[in-house]
Order: sequence, then structure tokens, then C-alpha cells
Amino acid sequence: MNRFENLDYVTKGLKPAKVFRYFEELSQIPRGSGNEKEVSDYLYEFGKSLGLDTVQDDVMNIIIKKPGTKGYENAPVVILQGHMDMVCEKNEDTVHDFTKDPLKLYIDGELLKARGTTLGADNGIAVAYAMAILDSDDIQHPPLEVIVTVEEETGMGGVIGFKKENVTGKLLVNIDSEEEGVFFASCAGGIRANILLDIEKEANEMPCYKLMIKDLKGGHSGLNIKDGRGNAIKLLGRLLDGLTNYNLVEIFGGSKPNAIPREAYAIVSTKDLESLTTQVKELEGVFNKEMVQTDHLNIEISSVDQDPSCYSNELKERIIQTLIMIPCGIQTMSFAIEGLVESSLNIGVLSEKEGCLVFESAIRSSVKSLKYEILNRVEVLSKLVRGHLETVSDYPEWAYNNNSMLQDLFKRVYKETTGEEAEIAAIHAGLECGFFSEKLTDTDGSDLDMISLGPNMANVHTPYEQLDIASVERTWVFLQNVLKAIK
Repeated sequence: MNRFENLDYVTKGLKPAKVFRYFEELSQIPRGSGNEKEVSDYLYEFGKSLGLDTVQDDVMNIIIKKPGTKGYENAPVVILQGHMDMVCEKNEDTVHDFTKDPLKLYIDGELLKARGTTLGADNGIAVAYAMAILDSDDIQHPPLEVIVTVEEETGMGGVIGFKKENVTGKLLVNIDSEEEGVFFASCAGGIRANILLDIEKEANEMPCYKLMIKDLKGGHSGLNIKDGRGNAIKLLGRLLDGLTNYNLVEIFGGSKPNAIPREAYAIVSTKDLESLTTQVKELEGVFNKEMVQTDHLNIEISSVDQDPSCYSNELKERIIQTLIMIPCGIQTMSFAIEGLVESSLNIGVLSEKEGCLVFESAIRSSVKSLKYEILNRVEVLSKLVRGHLETVSDYPEWAYNNNSMLQDLFKRVYKETTGEEAEIAAIHAGLECGFFSEKLTDTDGSDLDMISLGPNMANVHTPYEQLDIASVERTWVFLQNVLKAIK
């Protein structure tokens, strides 16, 4: 029986019908990074049900191959590529278990959204496009190799584990961009850097209060880093630095290194609630005045029952020093491409793990040496605050190709399809293209051609994520025309 036989499709009636149908079916399956087995199995069974050559590899990536249609049997093989996992973010008051609950999709005018959570259009729309093409009998296309990876959002574990021998294509279309008509031909590399401070506690007998920074916009730590949005964790550090006469009991912020944190809190203890309230409200005003053009926050103070112990005063000072001194935001701008962020750092998570406070940051740069220069600064800071540094998920940049056939093809087909000029751009975010460039390019670096596209979406990695319905259809038409032109 079809597992979605009784599903009341919210997207029924939207076009393209198959794309939205498959997107909604994907939305019924939990697929947070690291929890992709069910969706990987679903995609494997989907490929097999169509009688197509389907592989589920050792790390649960899916590769589905479809022969070219009539007249395209000898055309160049085209790889269509996206990732099956999504960032799982929800509002504080939203009841949702990302390990088992389906997303609650709804249509808001011309937009598709999810109630109180991320939508997963990043990157479910790529998977839905690919599924619709694989399940078609009226779309002209060259031989296709569809690659759907796991764990893209948490360090690109899927593409790291990808094996070259599973594909033969030398033209790769990545469907992980978020602006219609803007096609990416280069991306930043990155690395995750974690500073760890050993927790030291001492007795505390004063009343405890929770200071909650909330209502910031958040956003993608690469795409939105240029927008001047507030980072809740950095602002919390400034808040604690500006307060007097308190003990620090607990501190926490953010949920993903690659998302600008919207919320963060500290539990403090003090005998003087009136003074604490006055200082907090004064700093709230300072922060909002600084961000008047870009963002807005609220700081709530509430009484809490808490374990009587607190961090040592010496540790409190090192925590504040770390938060004040850690680089955050834009570090360098490109002089080659106007308006492009070249290097950045985002502190995305602050939490307690196994007796340590962990400050998790995502470093990005389109210049490898600058990526490691920023990492070196974080390492120096970790030594100064007597912590230690861990690094994970080091992924490469995707260098611009001056001899790209796909770039010329996309510009021509976009003009023919829409009457408008396409933009070829670079993106300050990590795409899997960097790894595919390493894995699928021969030693002379001359035979792999890649480009990235996608429909309009906004506020990805936040509960306000939205997908432009009409843009999905226009991009679908354009993608079909691109495939038709590769012969």
C-alpha cells in the first residue's frame, strides 16, 4: 500500500503537481541531519519502484540513474544533485518532535511555509525536482545520475563518504541555491571550530533569574551574515559583561553552528533584582538602537528554581572573555566580486557537554589561507582563556571555472525561457560542489563542469522559512529546458 495513500495533501492543486506532491511526501518523513535512514530508504524504494538503477551507499547517500530519452541516448551524462537532510529549527512555543513528527505545511498567499518550524525547502525542493524528472515519461533529457546526499547541514558527511565509482557524469547541476535566475559557480569553504572550557562550580545561595534574549531574526550563517542581524550568543556575552554583582549559574544559546542564533539565555543569581532589571533594560535599549536598521530583540527576566551551584567567578570571567573576543560576522570582503563576503565566522551554539562549556563556530572563506587564518585566531583565543580547541567538518571551497560550458548554456537558456538576463555569481556558503570538485575531477582539473540553481526561498534555517510557489514552477520549466538543450 502507498504509505501516503491517506495523506490530505495541502499542496494539491499547486503546479508543478508532481514536484509539490513529492515535496509534501518528503515533509512527512523526519529528516534532520543524522536521522536520514527512513528518508534514504524511501528514496531507495522510489528508485527501485521505477525500475531504475538505484544504489544506497555505505553512508546512506542515494544514487539513481535514468537513461536518456529518445534522441538523447548518446548525450553527455548529467548529474542532478541535492541533499535529503534539513535544518531542524522551531520556535520556543512550538510543540514538535523532529525525530518523529511530520512538518505541518500551509499555504500563505503565494508562499509555502511550515507551522512554527523550518520548512525543509533547503533542500527538499531539490529532491522533489529530481523525483519528478525520474518519474516522468514526457520530459526530454540526457542520461541522468541523481545524487541525494545525507548530513549536508552538519558537516557534509554524505559527500565526504561518497564514492567516485558510483557515477560517470562530468556535468553537475547542484539544486541548492535560493534565488531564481542567480546561478552560482563558486562557493566558500569552511571549517567548524569549537572552544571547550572545563566547568568549575561553587556554592551559591542567592535567588536565580533567567535572562532570555529572544525574537531576533536569525538566518543562514553564510547567506545572511551580510545583513547585520543580531547574534544572540554574542549579545548575551555583552549583556553579561555589562551587568554587576551577580553569579553565573547556567548559559545556553543557539542550536546549529550554521544558523545565526535567534535565542540565548543565562541563568544568574543576585540579591538585587531591581538593579539587575534596570541594567538589563538599559542594555536592551542599547542593543536595539545599534540594530535599528537590521534587527530587534527582547530580553525577558523571569524567576527560576535552580540548582544552588554556580560557575566559579574565575570561569565566569573566562566565559565572558571568550564571548567578547571571539570573531563573529564578516571578516573580509572580496575585492574581485563586488558585494561578496569573502570570509566570516558565526558562533552558532553555546552549550554544556560532558563537563565542558562548548562554543561552536562556523568559519567560512572562499580563500583557503584566510579560512585557516581565522581558525588560528580562534585557536589563540582558546589558549588565552585556558580552553582547548576542536575542529571538525573541514570542507573545501569551489573555485570559479573560467571555461564553463554550463554557465554559457544556463545564460542562453534562461534568456530564451524568461526574456531576462541570468546572473552568474559566487555564494558565501558551503555547497557540496567543493567536495564533488575534488572527488570527480581528474588530476588536470579540466573535465568537471558544475553550476547551482534553485527557486526563490527566504529565511532558510529558521522557523520563518518560505518557498515561493510561482518561482518553483518557473524554475521547473527552466530546468526542463536546460536538460532538453544538453544533447
